[in-house]
Order: sequence, then C-alpha cells, then structure tokens
Amino acid sequence: LLGAQKAVFYGGIVIMIGHFVLAIPSTQAFFLGLIFVVAGTGLLKPNVSAVVGDLYPQGDPRRDAGFSIFYMGINTGAFLGPLVCGWLAQSSGLGWHWGFAAAGVGMLFGVIQFYLTKHHLGSAGTAPSQTGDATIDAQRRKRGWTLVIIALAGLTALVIVGLTGGMDLDPVQVSEQSTAVIVGVFILFFAYVLLFGHLTSDEKKRTIALMILLMGCSMFWSGFEQSGSSLNFFADRYTQLDYSWFSIPSTWFQSVNSIFIIMFAPVFAWLWVALAKRNLQPSTPAKFGFGLILLACGFLVMVGASTVVASGQLAAPTWLIMTYLLHTFGELALSPVGLSVTTKLAPKRFVGQMMGMWFLATALGNLIAGQIAGEFDAENVAAYPDQYMSIVMTAGGAGLILLLLTKPIKKLMSGVD
Repeated sequence: LLGAQKAVFYGGIVIMIGHFVLAIPSTQAFFLGLIFVVAGTGLLKPNVSAVVGDLYPQGDPRRDAGFSIFYMGINTGAFLGPLVCGWLAQSSGLGWHWGFAAAGVGMLFGVIQFYLTKHHLGSAGTAPSQTGDATIDAQRRKRGWTLVIIALAGLTALVIVGLTGGMDLDPVQVSEQSTAVIVGVFILFFAYVLLFGHLTSDEKKRTIALMILLMGCSMFWSGFEQSGSSLNFFADRYTQLDYSWFSIPSTWFQSVNSIFIIMFAPVFAWLWVALAKRNLQPSTPAKFGFGLILLACGFLVMVGASTVVASGQLAAPTWLIMTYLLHTFGELALSPVGLSVTTKLAPKRFVGQMMGMWFLATALGNLIAGQIAGEFDAENVAAYPDQYMSIVMTAGGAGLILLLLTKPIKKLMSGVD
C-alpha cells in the first residue's frame, strides 16, 4: 500500500513515539508505548528487509552476504542498547524510563539518517506491490486501506478498554492465546496464498518450502530467545558479577551476542561468497539445520554451567559467553540467510507480507521461549541441567531432521539456493 521505503520511514516515527511514551513513568503509558513500538515495528522491520532483498537481482550470490552485512548493522545498535539502557537503569540510578527515552532519541537520529540517505537505495522498495493490471491494483489498494482502517479502529477500541480497566489481562493466558492466534494466522495466510494467490506451480512449491523453513525459524528462536529470559535470569542470579575492581551489570550480557555478530558477520559473509565460488556453499535448508545444531551446542554448555550452580557455586561469566558465541554462530547460519531466502522464495507481489510471516514465526518462537523460561524455578536450581538438556535434544533433533530433509526441500525451492 505504501511501498517498503515509506513503510520503513513511517514505522520509525511510530517506534520513536512509542519509546518517548514508554519514558512516562506510569503503567498505562508503559502498555500504550509498547503498542506504538509493536505497530511501528510491523511497518519497519519486514519492509527494511524487503528493501535489502530488492537491492540484488535473483540468483546473485552476494545477497546472503549483503544480508549478513545488514545484520551486522542491526547488531551495532543491539550492542549499544543494553550498555546504555543497563547503565542508566542499574548503575546510574536514574531508572529504566531513562533507558526508554534514550531509545527514542536513538530512533530519532535513525529516522533522520534514513531520510537523508535513502537515495542510495535507488528504486528498491519505492513502489507499492503491483500486479501489472491497473484495475486490479486499484481494487486491491481500496480493499487494503479498508482493512487497515478497520484494524486500527478495532485496536484503538481494544486499547481504550484495556487502559480504562474494562478487562483484566492474565499474562499467561495472553501468551497461550497469542500462540494459538499466531499459528492460526500462519495457516490461514498460507492457505489463502496457495489457494487464491494465483501462483504458478513453481511459486506454490517455493511457498511450501518457505513454510517448512519458517517452522525451523520458530524452533530456533524458541531456544535463542532464552537470552532475554532464562539466560538473563541466570546472569543476574547465578553468575559471578562482582570483582574487586569492577561490578558487571547483568544487563550487559545482552550485548555479548551483538559483539560476536559484529565480529563474525563479515567472516560469514566472506565464507558464503567464497564457498559459492567453489560450488561448495551449503543449501539454505542445510544452513538452517546447522543453525539449530549450534543452538543445541550452546545449551549443552548451559547444562555444564547449571550443574556448577546446582552444586552451590556461582558460575563464571565464561559459561554464558561461550553459550552466546555458539548461539551467535547458529544465528549467523540461519537468520540473515533466512531473511535472504524469504525474499527469494516469496512470490514477487507477496514479498513484504512473506517477510511479515518470517517475523511472525520469530514472534511464535519468542512466545514459546517465554513459556519455556516460565518453567525455570529459582527455588529449584537442581532441575536446571535437565531443563537445559531438554532444549538441547529438541533443537538438535530439529536440526538433524532439517539436514535429512535437505534434498526434498531443495526440490521444492525450484532452483532457488
């Protein structure tokens, strides 16, 4: 409806507003600010990835490398964010709301930078998706804007009812119901695209392949996003943080993954291009499988760390650092490659929406991650090794299954690497 570049710009503005609202110290402002951030992210995040994909022609081996560099840029901010926010909240004594305000200032500069330099992107993402038939395009735009207005009206009503105390929200129920909603949306969207999207035979096969890869994506993030829950909890409660010369804010461990991304993204970008030149580059399903196996290896390290804690000692920071290193390798094998392949497998007129499905799969992984983390009991540390081992078995098993299914998935991809 807007074109990807405009969606990115407007999305950044909405996110910025959300962070400044979050800076207001009240419960109502907290939830309202989150809603702005969510809505803005829905505009910005899938569309900025679609723009990156549009910079490269089909079949260009530089696309995966380009997404790795793009991913490194994202993680520059992800590295700085926890350092700034964590210092403001835990060390300076100013509190978390100052961290939210800092994020708003950061997004302000991001929006200005994007607006001033977007001409370097050329025509990538400038035009709304089109079928080539002016009449059909006009009908689709009219129908699309109608749906947007209805959705915004419904969301506004829901927000008003929620903020005025018209309904009680139970976080666990919200999580469980959101899981069901996301799975339902996923099924309905792909059923619509496959049945009524006027796809060619190859497009249908590629869409089915993408569905399989998105399931692997959800599985990966359900483990990886323990970084913001059970692993963060482990850093705060069970890791040696205080030394004679320095006390480490537990929030700073959230920057470790981003440091490794910045360090190793260029290495992976070079690796994919170098392997492609020698016809040795693993296929996308294989990369997904390796990503899940590396995730499992990271949690195997946590089995050792939690065994130390169960014996009554604090774990050294190196346990978490090694876990994040292995998880980063898994992320670099799967995430930027997944962003890239989504733009390649998606039918041209559905690229933005398919990127939305990628992030919907990521959202499902986040929800499951939260549910898994909810099973970790601070009073029952002895259970941690077995709980981490269950993640090892699940993620590792899923990775092996993807490796075994590499050939049939590649056939469905119809020539897309």
